[in-house]
Amino acid sequence: MAQEQTQEQIRSGKELILATKPFAKEDRHRSWLYLLSTLLLLICAWVGTFAFPWLGVRLVFSVITALIMVRLFVIYHDFLHHTILHRSPLATIIMASYGVLVLVPPSIWKRSHDYHHNHNSKLFSASIGSYPIATRAKYFSMSNSERRIYLAVRHPITIIFGYFSMFMLGMCLNSFLSNPRRHIDSIFALVLHFTIVALVIIHFGWLVWLVSIFIPFMISSFLGAYLFYAQHNFPGATFARNEEWKYDRAALESSSYMDMSPFMRWCTANISYHHIHHLNARIPFYRLPETMAAIPELQHPKVTSLRPTDMMKCFRLKVWDPEANKMIGFKEMGVE
Repeated sequence: MAQEQTQEQIRSGKELILATKPFAKEDRHRSWLYLLSTLLLLICAWVGTFAFPWLGVRLVFSVITALIMVRLFVIYHDFLHHTILHRSPLATIIMASYGVLVLVPPSIWKRSHDYHHNHNSKLFSASIGSYPIATRAKYFSMSNSERRIYLAVRHPITIIFGYFSMFMLGMCLNSFLSNPRRHIDSIFALVLHFTIVALVIIHFGWLVWLVSIFIPFMISSFLGAYLFYAQHNFPGATFARNEEWKYDRAALESSSYMDMSPFMRWCTANISYHHIHHLNARIPFYRLPETMAAIPELQHPKVTSLRPTDMMKCFRLKVWDPEANKMIGFKEMGVE
């Protein structure tokens, strides 16, 4: 009887989403504190990449810069969800400038990411703003060239070199070519980036470019691209046909909780609580842990991590098998 009562008390759907509503309120002072402190730390770390005479120290600051870039990007991502600092002219200038500087211009990110939230884990329509997902049958019906493209987009090398593939090509060049008028900020971001690179190389040399731009962008882009991949492509993730899709189920069953150290949770601004973020994107990043602690239904998520073994498990997944109700790799597909 007690077990039946417990099961009856488990909330889902609209009731569960409403339970998160009290946490979908920002503390304006905290939002400004986290934004400005992160921005200050980023500037200090970046200055450290060329201010010291010792290469080893500069490389350490290069890695630190990359990690803080990820944190500030997640804060930027929250801002574009209208979760924090909404309607603040100053925040709009800071965030739009940052988006352009890190090759994630506001116009394409907001449009594609909003679509992703509304179609996460839908078969046949989830690939806009996300990695493409094919069913096993669909994959085997593809031509050889279509298979190569599909696998290339999801390939670890593509994610490792996300600086070029996801951000320069995907976010900037492709978006501008698809709609130049709507995405003029995309080509501006690309031109500005190469102008800064050229000026740094001309005035400071290749080594400064390497430690102050190339390494931070490579590391932060890889981490960002991988987080976005693994948060929806992990063992246990489920996908549904459009007519069977439900928003709350997509959040809880197709979005992972990523097990991280406190340090990495800080660096990624709690984006590891991704199942909660997808359930209610209006919850500020700094309130996600308390939301999980307060709502029992959110405390048993599907988990992955940044450990190499878990990363390999995620990378092995290639297609959705509706019969097995899981993502599978080449071995289960019978492909050598």
